[in-house]
Amino acid sequence: MPEVTDKVTIENRKADHIRINLEKDVQFPRLTTGLERYRFLHQALPELDLDEIDMRVDLFGKVSSAPILISSMTGGTDLAHRINQNLAEAAQQHGIAMGVGSQRAAIENAELAYSLQVRNVAPDILLFANVGAVQLNYGYGVDQCRRAVEMIEADALILHFNVLQEAVQPEGDTRFAGLLARVETVCRALDVPVIAKEVGWGFSEKNARDLASAGVAAIDVAGAGGTSWSEVEYHRAPTAFHARVAASFADWGIPTAEAIQYAVAGAPNAKIIASGGLRDGIDIAKSIALGATLGGMAGPFLKAADQSVEVVDQLIRELSAQIRIAMLCTGASNISALQQTPLIKVS
Repeated sequence: MPEVTDKVTIENRKADHIRINLEKDVQFPRLTTGLERYRFLHQALPELDLDEIDMRVDLFGKVSSAPILISSMTGGTDLAHRINQNLAEAAQQHGIAMGVGSQRAAIENAELAYSLQVRNVAPDILLFANVGAVQLNYGYGVDQCRRAVEMIEADALILHFNVLQEAVQPEGDTRFAGLLARVETVCRALDVPVIAKEVGWGFSEKNARDLASAGVAAIDVAGAGGTSWSEVEYHRAPTAFHARVAASFADWGIPTAEAIQYAVAGAPNAKIIASGGLRDGIDIAKSIALGATLGGMAGPFLKAADQSVEVVDQLIRELSAQIRIAMLCTGASNISALQQTPLIKVS
């Protein structure tokens, strides 16, 4: 039964990814997000009260209370179910957005759908479904994308692009030719917006322009400087050959700060989501000043959710406080004003 064997392989791979992210150092060894090279111009006289600052964001017809996205992480295992439930419950409490991990395993084995279904604890949040874009070259189409959305009652669909990760996996899917036309077909056919998301190496300006032309409504840049998925694959490599190949790409990619600016230039009418190595609310605020609408984080949320809902709740509170104080100290009364706030670039 080769089909069953393949499903088991997908589930095992997802379990490996969770374990490695929790137990190993999989950060970029040298490459940074580039956000540390930017500073806000401090305003000692902001003419604002802290409690009047409005952090709300309206995206795809839903209002989030803060520009924080719990980025896509995991699915397809019992551990993933617990993590997603903890994340979603805290997201509901705070009214922030969340994406689920790749739904391929659950699309191919309906018994795994429970691990991604979070509307039971988060009926109101802005929620993103998630399918690997390359699967559109391996038999997936509008039907599978629609099933992913319906499976979790999502408000939008993420198509994630992970060309380097697939290339360094021995079992990777590496046929990326002709993919843009298939992405366009999905964008035109679905009833919900489509988000193009990298997984940690960033989009170029040309990528952003092409994706916007294909109809994507938002671009999650997921730049370099946070979790390196080639490092993750290094830790699960089956041979020394595969480990050495994966390790050589440890510092590959477009730093997040540059990726945000490429996306803004290439897709000026699309919503931009910043992710990839964001460490705190100040990084989220800087990303918004560079042109993003939301700032997404995965690694810190994964570690928090592995502990409890309460730890996730505390992390969201800290991020929200940091963003709010950064807005006060730059004189930005709302997110639109923060997007117009100049940054100082330092060497």
